[in-house]
Amino acid sequence: MARRSPSAPAVLLLALCAVSVAALAALCAAQRTPMADVLVYRAEGRAAARGGDLYGFTVTEWRLPATYPPFAALLFVPTTWLPVPALKAVFLAGNVLLTACLVRLSARFAGKPLTLPALCAATALALWLEPVFQTVLFGQINLALACLVLWDLTRPPGARLRGAAIGVAAGVKLTPAVFVAYLLLRRRYREAATATAAFAGTVAVGGLALPAAALDFWTRRLYETGRVGKAWIVDNQSLQGMTARLLGDPAPGPAWAVTAAAVALAGLWLARRTADDRHGVLLAACTALLVSPISWSHHWVWCVPLLAVLWAEGRTRLAAAVAVLFAARTMWLLPHEGDLDLRLPWWQQPLASPYPLLGLALLAVCAAQLSARSSSASTIRYA
Repeated sequence: MARRSPSAPAVLLLALCAVSVAALAALCAAQRTPMADVLVYRAEGRAAARGGDLYGFTVTEWRLPATYPPFAALLFVPTTWLPVPALKAVFLAGNVLLTACLVRLSARFAGKPLTLPALCAATALALWLEPVFQTVLFGQINLALACLVLWDLTRPPGARLRGAAIGVAAGVKLTPAVFVAYLLLRRRYREAATATAAFAGTVAVGGLALPAAALDFWTRRLYETGRVGKAWIVDNQSLQGMTARLLGDPAPGPAWAVTAAAVALAGLWLARRTADDRHGVLLAACTALLVSPISWSHHWVWCVPLLAVLWAEGRTRLAAAVAVLFAARTMWLLPHEGDLDLRLPWWQQPLASPYPLLGLALLAVCAAQLSARSSSASTIRYA
């Protein structure tokens, strides 16, 4: 039997992926991308391997410190085995592959599995979404964590140790712990318990291997949010960043705290009430990104599953609009050197905070839909 050759559209889609990856690699090489976070991870791994002060150093011209739990530093030890140029190449290739993995998981999450050519085409486009692009540019681990969480949440019900990957992700970077709360709210107690046990295991491993660093992190560094960076710069696409820029105040205090508490309660309540698990997961992710003191723009890689769900539901125009928003990079078009972020005119405020505004709109739409369904159900009940 003659072997069937790939169709012309399939070849074009595969070529699109190859061109996209090559363009990204060429851009990184031409710009001599520093991949600052890779250097931080390498320094963390070195401190863990040599017994140095894990939270006492800063690296790169931006004087970046370690901000993750000790368990993460143990995972970064292998980064010390390669020279920096080779390590950057590994992170570049790894994040491209993780983008493809996230696209595939997102399609499965949305109930629309992709063929190989379609997967390649979607990956080619996803690489240029600002959160994904910035993750690659900085050498960040956001894609890896999102893949861990989404893989866990898309496993079959009753799968062995379902929830463990979420716990491990939370042990590396605390924000995925919101999905443990989500599992509890959805009354998936066994998965929540597994996730909690896995997280506790990462804390124990970090404590046993690096006791001084663990004590330092859990009693002191965890609460020093200023270590992560300036909350008011346009890089920060959380409620705190948006509020600080809107008020022109680098420390918005109660104005942010009250808003964040209200959004946290509303977001988790909506995640609990929504009938569709896909919407619930997205609401939980969005809530975490909104209320976290700092959500750098590259933390919003959850735009990929959001786009997949919109596309699967047939909302193609809305999906295209959301894709444009995440590709537009409006925050980087504004003056943002020094403290200019705090002196933006009113008409530039939406351009400076596109992601939190989208997140709030998502919560508002879901709340309106739930209210409409409740009203409809009440009408039918008493008719």
